[in-house]
This record gives sequence, structure tokens and C-alpha cells, in this order.
Amino acid sequence: MPRSGEMERRDAGAPSRLLVLRLSALGDVIHTIPAVVALRERHPGVPLSWVVEAPYQELVELVAGVEAIPVRLKKWGRAPLEFRDDIRRALRTLRGTATSVDFQGLVKSAMLGWLSGAKLRFGFDSRAIREKPALLFTNRKVAVDTAKHVVDQNLELAAAAGAELQPSAVPWERFPADPEGTLADLRGATVLLPGAGKPNKLWPVERFRELAKQIGPAALVVWGPGERGLAEAIGGRIAPPTNLRELASVLQHARVVVGADTGPLHLAAALGTTVVGLYGPTDPRRNGPYGQVTHCIERYHSTKLMESITVEEVVNALRKVNAW
Repeated sequence: MPRSGEMERRDAGAPSRLLVLRLSALGDVIHTIPAVVALRERHPGVPLSWVVEAPYQELVELVAGVEAIPVRLKKWGRAPLEFRDDIRRALRTLRGTATSVDFQGLVKSAMLGWLSGAKLRFGFDSRAIREKPALLFTNRKVAVDTAKHVVDQNLELAAAAGAELQPSAVPWERFPADPEGTLADLRGATVLLPGAGKPNKLWPVERFRELAKQIGPAALVVWGPGERGLAEAIGGRIAPPTNLRELASVLQHARVVVGADTGPLHLAAALGTTVVGLYGPTDPRRNGPYGQVTHCIERYHSTKLMESITVEEVVNALRKVNAW
């Protein structure tokens, strides 16, 4: 008797149009790209679209090599009447889908798969999904090994929809851009990423300040929207404002990147740059920089507190990766 995964792949067949759902955030989109590349290669010639938040449209199109359907769900949700034309346009674009694959596991992402009219709607089963009501909108519920890294879980979901389980080569080098050459003098820096999406993922600013002092002139503080004040509090050299592709260029040419569980750290790891990850409330075995999980200092299995990580530990980690 064939295993369940084999049966799912037979059901998937060769769809006439395939829709991928992973709306945000940066790190999660990065962790989904290998699975989408695997799907694209498994179904050559089949139109493949990815519903993603608008800031990540270029990343999806350039690296994954698929059509992006940009959305702004939070903005639209705050003023649906004002943006009703944009909402209608996006919903029209979804239609005509044969198969959808929801890598997010939220009600909003699963509902978009349902609204697309896809007859086959793949998603994670109840053990891996974040919002249980999302199960109502999928009809191919896929069991994955939740002990694995999220990249590997995404690959398992993609395999149920017909993709090869082994990661395909992902052309990350297509994304970094410094068209004016203004970032060349930042190359070879030890990049510090003080920001994070949630307060409990932030390493104390005074620890970053001490680390920057010990590193000296090679330290470069890189910041994103709303983080300028945080960067200035660390002192030392501060990177100029960058868009996402310029940020990728800075990270690509860094000697090493130090940061918490945040999108830019995952982008640096994807680009092949050596990283040192600082992990408190999240498990690096699942959410660490893919391929460099052993470079993480973690407190997930003890205090779960970022302030438990010392400057000395980070210095030692930098020595271990030959970046000190």
C-alpha cells in the first residue's frame, strides 16, 4: 500500500495553475523560498504565483523566480472601503487556481487559498498549524516533522504537492543590489543587528554597546524602519538607510553578522555570510539561521531570556567562526 505522502503527490498531479501562500514576515518568506523553488522545478511550464505582502515582491520574483501577487492585508483591513478596488483586483488575480499550498497556517492565508477556487488546497495538519480554524479551508492536511527546521517542514509540505524533497539550488545572489556603489566602503564589516520583531527577542542595548566597543572600528550597526534610535544608542559606525536589496548587499559582503531571530539574520545566512545568532524565546533548531544553527547562542532550553546571553559568549562565538 502506498504511503500517505505518495498518495498526496499522486493527487497533486500536474496542476494547471499553482498558488503559494506565505504572506510575511521577511524571515518566514526566506524560509519558504527553497520549497517554492522545488515546486517550480517539479512543475515546469505550470503557472506558479505567490501571494505575499508587497514589500517582499522583488525578493519572491527575483530569487524564487515566480510571479508575485502583492497584497497589503493589514492596511486593507484597516480601511477596506478605501482600498476596495485593490482588494477586488487581488481576488480576481487569485481565481483560476487548481492547487494552492498554504505555508503560513493562518486563517487569512488558508482563506485566500479557498477564495482562489483551488480544488486541491494543501496545508499543514493540526500538529503544525498555528491557527486551528485554518484547517477548515484546506482539504489536503499534511503531516510534517515538527522537530525539524521550518525550511525542512516547508519542503515536506511542498513534497506532498509533488515537489522533490531535497532542497534545490536557490539563486540568492540575484537579490543584493548596490546600483550606485555607495555601500562598497561597508564591505568586510562585523555587522550588528540590534533590532527584532518582538521586544522579547531584543538583546539588551548595553550588551550591543559593549560588544561594539570590543570589536572596534570594524563594527557596523545596521538598522531598519523605526530602529534608528536603537542603532544610535549603541554608538560606533552606523549604516546609512537601506532598502531591502541594499540591505542584502551589505549583509552579503559582511565578514560576519550578529543578531537575534530576525529577518536580516536569516537573509545573511541565505546569502552565505557567516552569522552568530542570539536566541532566547525561540528555538534555533526550528527557527535558526538555516545551515548555521550550530553558530547560535541559545537560551530556549533554559531561561528563554535574551539578557541571559553575555557579551563574553558572543565574543567566544565570533572566535569560533574565525571572525575575531
